[in-house]
Amino acid sequence: MSNLIYGIILSALPIAELRGGIPLAMSSGASIGVIFTLCVLANILIIPIIFLFLDFLHERFMEKKFYRVLFSKLINRTRRKIEHRIGTKWEYPALLLLVAIPLPGTGAYTGSLAAWLFKLDRKKSLVTIAAGVFIAGILVTLASLGIYSLI
Repeated sequence: MSNLIYGIILSALPIAELRGGIPLAMSSGASIGVIFTLCVLANILIIPIIFLFLDFLHERFMEKKFYRVLFSKLINRTRRKIEHRIGTKWEYPALLLLVAIPLPGTGAYTGSLAAWLFKLDRKKSLVTIAAGVFIAGILVTLASLGIYSLI
């Protein structure tokens, strides 16, 4: 059962998110429904925390060189992925796809950063990012089921 807990924690962490959390949790033997629900909820629950961090702590961390360099790289990558859609009717569908496609450098963290960076409506962004996390959860779960059925 500990792999379920590790999978939930991994689902809430940057880089791995659901791509790492769901497959790890599947090795726990818990039901697919429980795994999907808990991992997706863990990933959705970090969205408001990311917004709070960016709103209130980001400026303090910018004083640190390591954070400033890392954040600048992340900003440039995020900007390239979605900037051309901002201000158009495609800004929220682009945000949804940015989060929903479970590839490295995409997910709730990147989506939240993009929404914050481009000053998108917070409530619409939260719903859009959560929907993207849900879709990513489905895709990762289906992929994981396929991989586990081969083993």
